[in-house]
Amino acid sequence: MSVIIPAYNERQRLGPALEQLRRHFEGSERTAEVIVVDDGSTDDTSAIARSFDPGPLTIRLMRNWRNRGKGYSVRRAMRRAAGRMMLMTDTDQSTPVGEVDKLAPLLADGCDVVIGSRDMPDSVITKRQPGYRHGMGVAMRFLRRRIMLRGIRDTQCGFKLFSRAAAKAIFRKVRERGFAFDVEVLMLARTMGFRIREVGVIWRNDPDSRVKPVRDSLRMIAGLIRIGWRMRRFRREKDQQG
Repeated sequence: MSVIIPAYNERQRLGPALEQLRRHFEGSERTAEVIVVDDGSTDDTSAIARSFDPGPLTIRLMRNWRNRGKGYSVRRAMRRAAGRMMLMTDTDQSTPVGEVDKLAPLLADGCDVVIGSRDMPDSVITKRQPGYRHGMGVAMRFLRRRIMLRGIRDTQCGFKLFSRAAAKAIFRKVRERGFAFDVEVLMLARTMGFRIREVGVIWRNDPDSRVKPVRDSLRMIAGLIRIGWRMRRFRREKDQQG
């Protein structure tokens, strides 16, 4: 398994995240490489990744020489990852890595993309977002469902597992660099005919979240518009190719 962690100025959270991954894979039959993508950090994020005792893990560090965005970082790592399964997860480990044991069997059963969700009947939210952030999130999900990806409840949970074939095909086409890239990934997966499954996971809000609700909501709307335009063009090209 390849585990991709995008990280920007994560000196406080990267070490605990890597420790959680190490503990999980010490007790697992799976082998894992962890790819940390330092997205132009100005602190010692890279140094923490280099000095961490990996135990059973293989840790690879990639660096963006300036801040390029989460979407860019995940795409870059996915295109170089070696695993048969590829997991993207956040540095804050809002969804603990042990939840991958719910997702992985579904790949073996024929799914191509399995996404963690905070909005399924079996989802467990141990610490909720503040009211204003939750409300804005609900409004954004309503808007997104009206215009794209109907049938998927939560596109933005940062815990997604891909088969190797799906990841390599999808991330060759991803262009969004910001938070909207999750939507583009799933739109591409659906258009390419990959089988997507949504699974409820444990999730807790991290009060140190880097999300700025108003600014990032506006950026998300702009991203959805760009994605809609690109997907129309992609479908036309796909139809022309037969």
